[in-house]
Amino acid sequence: MNNIPYVYTHKTHQYMKVALITGITGQDGSYLAEFLLKKGYKVHGIKRRASSFNTDRIEHLYQDPHIENRNLILHYGDMTDSMNLTKIIKEVQPDEIYNLAAMSHVHVSFEIPEYVANTDGIGTLRVLEAIRLLGLSEKTKVYQASTSELFGKAQEVPQSESTPFYPRSPYGVAKMYAYWITVNYREAYNMFVCNGILFNHESPVRGETFVTRKITRAASKIVLGLQDKLYLGNLDAKRDWGHAKDYVRMMWMILQTEVAEDWVIATGKTTTVRDFVKMSFAHAGVELTFKGEGKDEKGIVVSCSNPKYQVEVGKEVVAVDPTYFRPTEVDLLIGDPTKANTQLGWMPEYNLEQLINEMMESDLKLMTKDQYLKDGGYTIMNYFE
Repeated sequence: MNNIPYVYTHKTHQYMKVALITGITGQDGSYLAEFLLKKGYKVHGIKRRASSFNTDRIEHLYQDPHIENRNLILHYGDMTDSMNLTKIIKEVQPDEIYNLAAMSHVHVSFEIPEYVANTDGIGTLRVLEAIRLLGLSEKTKVYQASTSELFGKAQEVPQSESTPFYPRSPYGVAKMYAYWITVNYREAYNMFVCNGILFNHESPVRGETFVTRKITRAASKIVLGLQDKLYLGNLDAKRDWGHAKDYVRMMWMILQTEVAEDWVIATGKTTTVRDFVKMSFAHAGVELTFKGEGKDEKGIVVSCSNPKYQVEVGKEVVAVDPTYFRPTEVDLLIGDPTKANTQLGWMPEYNLEQLINEMMESDLKLMTKDQYLKDGGYTIMNYFE
């Protein structure tokens, strides 16, 4: 691994490395921005215009636009706007681009497939072509956020950099285009562009409608008496879950290497959705058992060991809603991170239990605040997905 310094010093001249993050307001973008700022980078981020504030995840990093010499600067932009992306890249002149922006909800991608193709697939092309046309091919390195959904109907277990792709959703198909156009620009124009094939990675700031965060939020609300039941889809689905903090560290490591390559980022362990549910409730001292099969499966409370969180024994708190089944299901994903482990020395610092505990502690705190507000006569939001 090439340990390139983040600030170059030559006599009296000092150069701060500049990074541009698309999707900076998302889970990965916020963790990566914090990571790079601590490394001494100047960070630029692209955010979409919205009528409501959408920068909650980077609020702790925010710097007032009136302050001079800021090291975090946000730009309005969109992955569907070539001119806008080209303009931003020209102004920023980044040393590194981390293309994290995407419509990444797999189930929703079946409902808006054209938008997903335009944003996740062609959006990547727009970034690469802007770099080429602006003459930045030798200056700017690119990390392209790829996904384990490329493997879909897995052709081998575990999945590595050499496993054939078989995507099973519009999201996966769009990301496959993004993967191969990245490889093509690397080979055709000698650009330093890399794919990181990220397996599922979560955190307390994961989007609320992603299954892991949906589970920890619902478990927290149920044990506090704010929600009656959690509805899920395929409880048998197995995923390789890691912590987003570990994965953004690997993103940066990929761009510090001497040679542009593609990498699998995973823990090498897989867990069912059902077991994730059990572990989440167990953090609050609630033991569940599951009865039935398929759409008739139910999660039922067996015992409660924490005096703070009491749920009636025998109460049904988890049910299956076929609405959440995908038209084409992905049953098993488990990554083989051997290349990352051996060549870059990357190892995850969080295991699944630590991840779930951190998510549950955060959501219990969040929902306890809602409970106080409700008890005080204030309206709280349900935020049904």
